[in-house]
Amino acid sequence: MRLIPALLLLAVTPSLALAHAGHVPADGFAYGFGHPLGGIDHVLAMVVVGVFAFVLGGRALWAVPLAFVGMMAGGFLLGAAQIQLPLVELGIAVSSIVIGAAAATGRPLPVAAAAALVGVFAVFHGHAHGTEMPADMAGLTYAAGFMAATALLHLAGIAGSLGVAQVLGRHGRVAARLAGGLFALGGLGVLAGWM
Repeated sequence: MRLIPALLLLAVTPSLALAHAGHVPADGFAYGFGHPLGGIDHVLAMVVVGVFAFVLGGRALWAVPLAFVGMMAGGFLLGAAQIQLPLVELGIAVSSIVIGAAAATGRPLPVAAAAALVGVFAVFHGHAHGTEMPADMAGLTYAAGFMAATALLHLAGIAGSLGVAQVLGRHGRVAARLAGGLFALGGLGVLAGWM
């Protein structure tokens, strides 16, 4: 249980360094690491991917987050190349709703289908990171930063679900499904503008 507060502290630390308006750090990794943490829509989606992976269990525990990170890298390349995608912000906003709802249903889903589901939304997240990258920033270090932060947020979702499952025993999966529903509601709040 001590792992969860440490992960959250690690995830929040880069955003504290960016507290000054207009400050762009010279380190692309740190700036990239802080980017996913700058919006509740990104955080909700990335943590719920971990919850969804936990609910599915088995190979999905690693395959679903890995698919998200991989497809996000592809979306980043599109955004950095200034290749336009339609409805990027809507895709980002809807991602936590759809992934959270999928976790909440708890229905078995083939790993490939679950990976494809999160992968579609990951492209939108990656595209946003690519288009918002400062022009003078090294793309590889920036991408490594936001991919590392994303992986840690996925891990936070998995670790939180595992921790709750240890406490609640056989009811842990039900609690993770409820958490998925809460993330979906959070996504609705972002979409509606009250979060």
